[in-house]
Parts: sequence; structure tokens; C-alpha cells
Amino acid sequence: MLQAALWGAFAGSSILLGALLGIYKEIPRKVLGFIMSFGTGVLIGAASFELLRESVEDGGLMAASIGFIFGSLTFTVSELIITKKGGNERKRSRHNPNDHSGVSIFIGTVIDAIPESVIIGVSLLQNGSVSLLMVAAVFISNFPEGLSSSVGLRKDNYSKKKILLMWIIVLMLSSLSSLLGFSLLQTADETVLSFIGAFAAGGIIAMVASTMMPEAFEEGGPIVGLIASLGVLASLILSNL
Repeated sequence: MLQAALWGAFAGSSILLGALLGIYKEIPRKVLGFIMSFGTGVLIGAASFELLRESVEDGGLMAASIGFIFGSLTFTVSELIITKKGGNERKRSRHNPNDHSGVSIFIGTVIDAIPESVIIGVSLLQNGSVSLLMVAAVFISNFPEGLSSSVGLRKDNYSKKKILLMWIIVLMLSSLSSLLGFSLLQTADETVLSFIGAFAAGGIIAMVASTMMPEAFEEGGPIVGLIASLGVLASLILSNL
């Protein structure tokens, strides 16, 4: 149980590391786009090679398909709601002329973080050991999110203390989500675990397509396609170790 909480905290800690870097050091936008594109590729690979593959193997194609669709719909509906409040700017490093909504950015980041963290806890149930691919994917993708969001919030005059507090809360929720994913689902059957894994995969794919990929291309240019491909390849290698 403690192991699940610690792995969730580790995967979520990069959002705080990114925030610290974004607050105290200027990062070239191209570099930020490259990091985000690689994280996009790793997440796509993790969702495809691990979450969906295991979901189909454990619960069958039907449960995996339903879970995937529900995950995609849930994220998309949530994204539509928070977009109206400025939460879509959580991965943006530029100043928002209409001002960011700190609360919406916080909620949007939590929506990103919780399913990823839950699945880290679930991986301990399924495999007996944590999925290093999922931990790596979440860690890599959280870093540019914390960095770019913090830069954007600083430009909108949010204090350093307030920004760091937001990300510390996200870190704590990531750890708690991983712990709950492990402890509450210990007696769940394989079909339920299959649904949850596919649900997380659907949410991840919808998230990277609507938020991470556009930002990566905007910041890094056409080369981010190659970098994202390398991220997918890294996921494939990690999933076969």
C-alpha cells in the first residue's frame, strides 16, 4: 500500500519540479516543445502498448472498448467545461490576455493527474510490481505541464507561493489516487480492472490530442513529430523489457 503511494508521489513530483524551474529559470520555448512532444509520445505508447493491451487480455475486447470510449468522453466533457473557464491554458506558457483562471487550471491539472495515478496503483494489483512504463510516462508528461503552466501563471501575476501550493496539492492528490487505486480495487475482478485500464487509456489519448500535441507543435515546430515518434518507440522498448 505504501509502495503505491510512493510511486504515485514520484510520478507526480515532476509537476512540482517543472513548476520550480518555470518560476526561477527561463526555458527556451523550443526546448519546452521538445520535452512535451517526447512526453506525448511516451503517453501514447503507454496507453497503447500497456493499458489497452492488458485490458483486452484481462477483460476482453468489449470491456476494453467500452472503458476506452467512456474515458475519452469523460475527459472531453470535462475539458469542454473547464475550457470555458480558462483551464485549457494549463499547458500554455504565454500570457493570456483574458487572464488565466487559476482554479480552472488547477481543476484541469487534477483531471489529468488522477486517472494516471490511479492506474499506477492498479498496475501493482495486476502485475505484482509497478508499471515502470506508466510511471515514466506520467513523470515525463507532468514536467512540461508544471513548467509551462507556472510560466503562464507568473505572467498573469500569480504569486510564487500560490503557484507552488497548487502543484503541491496536485502532488498529494497523485499520491492519494495511486494509493486508492491499489487499496480499493484489491477485490475487483479482471473485467473491472480491464475497464479501468481502458478508461485511463481513453482519457490519456484524448488529453494528449487536445492539449499536449497542439502546444508541442506550436512551441517546437514540425520536428516535434519525430520527437513524439521517438517517445512512442521508447514506450515500446520499456513495455518489452
